[in-house]
Amino acid sequence: MPARAMPELFASLAPMPLAERLRPKVLGDILGQDHLLGPEGPLGRMLAAKKLSSLILWGPPGCGKTTIARLLAEAADLHFEPLSAVFSGVADLRKIFEGARQRRKDGRGTLLFVDEIHRFNRAQQDGFLPYVEDGTVTLIGATTENPSFELNAALLSRCQVLVLRRLDDSALSTLLARVEEALGRKLPIDENGRQALFAMADGDGRYLIGLAEQLAQLKETGPVPPERLATLLQKRAPLYDKAQEAHYNLISALHKSLRGSDVDAALYWFARMLDGGEDPKYIARRLVRFAVEDVGMADPDALTQTLAAWDTYDRLGSPEGELAIAQAVIYLGTAPKSNAGYAAFGAAKRAAKQHGSLTPPMHILNAPTRLMKDIGYGKGYEYDHHTADGFSGQNYFPDGMAREEFYHPVERGFEREILKRLDYWKKLREKKR
Repeated sequence: MPARAMPELFASLAPMPLAERLRPKVLGDILGQDHLLGPEGPLGRMLAAKKLSSLILWGPPGCGKTTIARLLAEAADLHFEPLSAVFSGVADLRKIFEGARQRRKDGRGTLLFVDEIHRFNRAQQDGFLPYVEDGTVTLIGATTENPSFELNAALLSRCQVLVLRRLDDSALSTLLARVEEALGRKLPIDENGRQALFAMADGDGRYLIGLAEQLAQLKETGPVPPERLATLLQKRAPLYDKAQEAHYNLISALHKSLRGSDVDAALYWFARMLDGGEDPKYIARRLVRFAVEDVGMADPDALTQTLAAWDTYDRLGSPEGELAIAQAVIYLGTAPKSNAGYAAFGAAKRAAKQHGSLTPPMHILNAPTRLMKDIGYGKGYEYDHHTADGFSGQNYFPDGMAREEFYHPVERGFEREILKRLDYWKKLREKKR
């Protein structure tokens, strides 16, 4: 057997990754990009006219850029020449252009696919121009970065930029069904587990396949609870060292005494910690945390007071500076309490994980380049200061996400006034619908 045949033999014996096995074989199997591939989409129209232009595919990881390029080459009967800008240089490009020239003489065109095209420098990007202009190659570049900032204007002017979307839950659900069909069995998850997987994948189809492949290898007999999926498929954050239990017990006692507005108990635990040799700066830091977590906007000055106490201790040291910290303890203990800001931030973080990388609505995006203006950035934005009420009531949540209310101020302290403002703006927003 010829020596050069040996790699092909062993390659055929190697297991093919599931993501590669599931790579779509026809354009109709591509998920989540109907706005490009449908009959009215730009790629759909190009294929119907049998005329493929040079393109820049701009989209997040795992949305199908490479697969689309490969299948476009098949559909247009072009030789597919893949290239990674990370691992290639000028010498590689010269060989590709020479080969494309020869194929053109033989009556066959070449589709040059450049992955991570933004990694090429400006001079290398300029090198594509003559071969794109004279039709030696049809260029399809893939990038996760904004082409306006990463690609030469000259190259952009010769390519049509197409924006690919992250895969939504519907597309991810179809992809997961394909995974289960390829594996020949259902994954050990229920509907809540499926939603957890989608959140972890964050619109990346390739990553979802990897997660599913890991899950399929686990010896699980029943549905894996969503909270356990993160343990099984991701590295768990390290636990705290509990060797100094008294240290954590006392700071917990101080914190909860302040939350309960028991100034005397809080002062007692503060004194106990100092007596035990605790670093006063550690206590000062925890008081700053308390100010934002448990007092919050009910008394915004609490943050100023605790930072001032910390700064005073830094300037005076012990024992004089400890009085400043004690004053901060008294201030916090007697302040109105609200964890509305803390709860709002937690709810917002959960929503961010749930919805992933949704794009802001186009009307609130800046458009510093002509390309961004042409694709709708900033269109329809209302400048609030120019409205009668100083409030436009426009939607600032991502497209595809319903408006949510994370912040619920209490009727205590300064938050009582904030609540009035929010109610007023809510009524204005409802009138403008």
